[in-house]
Amino acid sequence: MKSTMEDRTFITANIGFLMAIGLVTLFPLYYVFTVSFTHPEEFISKGFVLFPESWSLLSYRYIFSTKAFINAIGVSSFLALAGTLVSLLVTSSFAYTLSRKRLKGRKVLMLLVLLTTLFQAGIIPDYLLIKQLGLMNSLWALIIPVMSSGWYILLMKGFYDSIPDALQEAATIDGCNEIGVWIRIILPLSIPSMVAFGLFFGVGYWNTFFNAMLYINDHTKWPLQMLLRNMIVDSSTSMGGSMALGNDLQLPSETIKMAAVVVATVPILMVYPFLQKHFAKGAMIGSVKE
Repeated sequence: MKSTMEDRTFITANIGFLMAIGLVTLFPLYYVFTVSFTHPEEFISKGFVLFPESWSLLSYRYIFSTKAFINAIGVSSFLALAGTLVSLLVTSSFAYTLSRKRLKGRKVLMLLVLLTTLFQAGIIPDYLLIKQLGLMNSLWALIIPVMSSGWYILLMKGFYDSIPDALQEAATIDGCNEIGVWIRIILPLSIPSMVAFGLFFGVGYWNTFFNAMLYINDHTKWPLQMLLRNMIVDSSTSMGGSMALGNDLQLPSETIKMAAVVVATVPILMVYPFLQKHFAKGAMIGSVKE
């Protein structure tokens, strides 16, 4: 089809509009990055820097020299790794159980899972439950309440429903029990979906801070996002003020905060490219059933 002048005008205007939206979206990321690498003297003298003349790693050296930041990275790494493994184990095993048509009480379990997607107890009941379980100030308080999701279970169940029954029956004839079928047959076939859901869970655990604010009072067990939250909200925290680096040079709190934000963001950005091929395929698995 031959494009008219109106079509070309619309396409040009649309591209320009989308580019403007993209620039507005990327500007905060660019500003955070540049400020984190700006030399303290230049930032103090100018206050607002878009194109720094002198680059510096002093802010990064400072945050990595503090014990609080190193502990926070360790806590977030533990939550992302251990929490993701636990969540995948619980979600995949429960979803496979619900996909077994011969399971007694299957409809009741499905109803309970659906109810969790519609109704939630709320903050206060959750807090009282965690307190009664003795999980206050425990990192498991940040994993157990969110280790699975009814929506993720239903999506993964949809993927397991798409696997032919004949394949599972053949494994049973060869001597596999239900657990053997799940481990040897189902899990290898569900790698794309496991990677996709693992990415969802990992990002959620890495970015957790609200549950930490509720359940963790010991600052040595704060995850990275909780530490960042306190750095931004409360300037009196151990990493929130200025720091003398010799020769009367003061390290501004803004550059420290921006450097911490970059460090907290980079690990997730680095994971996405390696998992993208599995993520694009696994995100759609189970969402449509023929």
